[in-house]
Formats: sequence, structure tokens, C-alpha cells
Amino acid sequence: MNKQWKTYLIFLIISVIAATSVIKVLRNRSAKAVTKQISPTFGRIENSISTTGVVEPQNRLEIKPPISGRIEQILVKEGEKVTVGKILAWMSSTERAALLDTARSQDKDALDYWKDAYKATPLIAPIDGEVIVRAVEPGQTVTSSDAVIVLSDRLIVKAQVDETDIGKVRVGQTATISLDAYPQVRVKAEIDHISYESEVVNNVTIYEVDVLPEEVPAVFRSGMSASVDIVEASRENVLLIPFDVVQQDKTGSFVLLSQGKDKTPLRRKVTLGISDGNNVEVIAGLAAEDKIIAKNEEYIPAQEPAEKSNPFMPFGRRRRR
Repeated sequence: MNKQWKTYLIFLIISVIAATSVIKVLRNRSAKAVTKQISPTFGRIENSISTTGVVEPQNRLEIKPPISGRIEQILVKEGEKVTVGKILAWMSSTERAALLDTARSQDKDALDYWKDAYKATPLIAPIDGEVIVRAVEPGQTVTSSDAVIVLSDRLIVKAQVDETDIGKVRVGQTATISLDAYPQVRVKAEIDHISYESEVVNNVTIYEVDVLPEEVPAVFRSGMSASVDIVEASRENVLLIPFDVVQQDKTGSFVLLSQGKDKTPLRRKVTLGISDGNNVEVIAGLAAEDKIIAKNEEYIPAQEPAEKSNPFMPFGRRRRR
């Protein structure tokens, strides 16, 4: 026997052994329907609409100087709370800035004279709010079109709700906000405003919804991405069953009840309420003491056959004696 045939024979033997092992494993395992009994429970359930949004000021106000000139002082910093009438900055007009620069080249008395004779112009906060942008620093030249400081009355989440869900959203509904940057921070909120005009984003019609936090955490920053769960409906202390034990036919929803050992399961029609995807509310048809049959399939070892079959023969055929 030459070397090539020896190699082929060894390969054939190894293949036969491997095939025999696989067939034995498959024969020793079989699918079996395993049943268990569960009872309805009382608890809370809610149905929510999940969407995404961005943290933004609800009202963003840019403070622009009334004249062109130079910023002399900035009296606030980003994140600072301000009230109506607070002076945010002092600035000089172009003419005053030129006079002061000339006076500085002379002596202190001349500088003090022109500072007193030619007053600086204040920039004043027109609303209560928070400084979210400080765009300039002292000494910087600005025009009347430059935003020196930006105020926000409050930070909210602008959520995008699909038109198929907008009919389920109402002002005053509760919601939960979580930030992508801080997923552990969950903030209670409510729907404050629903846009009357739609937008098309990626060929999908959406409506902007203002989600107002009950309290704004310190980690909130304008522009952060957020996830929003809007509670469409919720129920307290209601009868609940797992969603996957419910079956459907032409007449509606039903479950199978256990009647004891070796008895035919009883088919019971049920009226269902809201669902959260895992559990479903039972309005009518069940009581807390009922035993519901739940089925699932799992693989369990099968018994060894009394007479072993030839692994090289098709399943179900026996080797002749």
C-alpha cells in the first residue's frame, strides 16, 4: 500500500469516528415540550413611547451691544444664574475707547477725568435665566451684530416624535429623560409643548415636543443627546400575566388553565388592557388564584434505545441479525 493510500485510509477512519460521535450526541438529545403553571400577579404596568432628543434652551436670548465698541468688563461666567436688571458687562463706544487710550498715554488724572466724563455703557439682563455662552473677553472689539452673552431661561429636551405616535402624546403627560453621556442619571419630566408644524427628518415626518424636567441636574448641557420615555398610560395594582402565555384566534385572546393532574386544559377567554412588551394587564376573565399553563421547548437527554442501531444506517432502520 503506497503512502497516498495510507493517508486516505487514515483520513477516512477519522471522518467515520467523528460522524459516529455527532450522530450519537444528536440521538441522545431530543426536543420536549415542558409545561409549567403560573399565577397572575398584582402590580404596576405602564405603556410608554420611546424617542430621542437634544438638550436645548427653551428660550435662547442673545445679548447684543447697542453700539459698536470695546468690551471693558465681563461680570458673569457660564453657568451663572442672573436676574432681570443685573449688569452683565461694561463696554465703551468706539469714540470712548479712543479717548481712554489717549488719556492712558498721558497721566492718571486725564484717564480718571475721561472715565467720569464719558460713562461706559452697561449690558443688562432682560430676563431671569442662566448664562450658557460667554462669547467675548475684556478688550475685545465688538459690533452691534455680535452676541456677547447668551442667556437661557431653562434647559429642556427637544424630542422628536414620529407622526404615527404624536396622537398618543398630550401636554402634561409624564416622561423620563436620560442622557447618553450620563445614562445613570434619570430625570422626571413632563410634556410642556407640542409643535403645531411638522418637520421631515430622513424622510420621516416628525413633530418636536418640549419635555420639561422637574429639576435640571448640574450635568445638563445644551446640545447633549438624550433618550425620552413618554408614559402613554399606566395602571396601579392591576392583574398582570406574561405576554407570551396569551394566545390568539378568530374569537380573540385566551389562555389555557390547568384543571389538575391528567385533566384537559381549560380554554379561558380574557380581556386585555395595556402592555409593556413583557407583561399585559388582564381586565376580565382571570382571577389571582387561577393556574395558567405556560409552555416552552427545551432539549433534554433521551433514553438509550434497547437495541443500538448501526450509525451508518439511516435513522429508524435496524441492523439485521
